Amino acid sequence: MDALSTISASGTQTAGSDEAVSVNDIIARTARARDLTQHKVRDIRQVTNTLRILALNALIEARRAGELGAGFGVVADEVRNISTQVEGLSSSLASELGGEIEALEKLTRDMARQAQGARMTDLALNAIELIDRNLYERTCDVRWWATDSAVWEAASHPTKDNCRYATSRLGVILDAYTVYIDLWLCDLNGHILANGRPDRFHAAGQNVASRDWFQKALGLSSGNDFAVADITAEPLLKGTQVASYATGVRVGGQADGELIGILGVHFDWQPQAETIVNGVRLSEAEKRRTRVLLTDAQGLVIATSDGRGSLTERIPLDTQGRASGHYVDRHERLVAFHRTPGYETYAGLGWYGVIVQEG
Repeated sequence: MDALSTISASGTQTAGSDEAVSVNDIIARTARARDLTQHKVRDIRQVTNTLRILALNALIEARRAGELGAGFGVVADEVRNISTQVEGLSSSLASELGGEIEALEKLTRDMARQAQGARMTDLALNAIELIDRNLYERTCDVRWWATDSAVWEAASHPTKDNCRYATSRLGVILDAYTVYIDLWLCDLNGHILANGRPDRFHAAGQNVASRDWFQKALGLSSGNDFAVADITAEPLLKGTQVASYATGVRVGGQADGELIGILGVHFDWQPQAETIVNGVRLSEAEKRRTRVLLTDAQGLVIATSDGRGSLTERIPLDTQGRASGHYVDRHERLVAFHRTPGYETYAGLGWYGVIVQEG
């Protein structure tokens, strides 16, 4: 059963996109108002300059005319004074109205960024929630399969026939659950007794006692508990990136039975995670300038929509102690993030859904 086949990455793009378009329209109109204001102020200054020149010429002619031109000179002088006042008003208008328009433009851009940031944060949550739901099912699977009689009987008595039968049973499970790459039954010393795909992976007989998931599983108090490790590239699975879950195999398949082995299940991480990060609902234009990421608690990239940096790149999130939010980084990119909220009994591993968008 493939849990991902019934769950898709959804979001609130329609509402968010409509809001972004509306805000962008306001930004465009504000810019037009600023340009129009500057243009009209420039026109007023040209007119006042012309008036000042005319008034100056009129004063010169009035003085040439002597007493006959005295009255005309008064008028010309008044025109010059008025043009000076108009110039002052136009300068004040340019300064004050220009400042208000600039403030409005900044406020509108901030609103647009806030709206887009909130939307990207919601999409980051959506991505990490889908992972949580899927990995919760992995915790259920491993605890259930550890109670299979073929599994605990092979762990109790690891004869050739019992291990062969356990291999067959694990193969049947893998045929039904396509999100797993392999299942391993181990003894308490870490030797693999049976694996579900012996034709693809020669895991039986190998020792995995040093694996994190195995060591954690040894310390579990009951069959109701599980262990999980961060994403790794598993050498015995040809370097495939896996999310490994484990639990104790106990006598009689009982949750409180004596520990006799460890069952490890390896979730085929990369294709499943890529389905989620590539399924986040962005417009085609947004996709070209956006990376959708999943990171572990240390900021290591464990999935990315552009196929770059998985298990090699680290994203230094500036969370400021918040579980979710958004900010603009030093490269002027919008960074939105949301920490795993967990699902049911699965608390998560402190992973983050992250969206990085160029301006």
